[in-house]
Amino acid sequence: MSEEPETTSRPRQGGVSPDAILHSGAEGEFTAEDLVLASGRDVNPKNMAWAERRLAEKGKAALDELLP
Repeated sequence: MSEEPETTSRPRQGGVSPDAILHSGAEGEFTAEDLVLASGRDVNPKNMAWAERRLAEKGKAALDELLP
């Protein structure tokens, strides 16, 4: 039996994701959808409009405020 490589997006047994696949978004661009999901909201037109306004106002800080 072979183990899955740590580069897959599925958590390992026990529900713990390997460090190699975890990311905060700080290393690249993110979208309004990412902001909606980080806020715990459903992706729908109203929330997407909120996220787009927030990104226009605050830029990267909009996501930084939501993530630890």
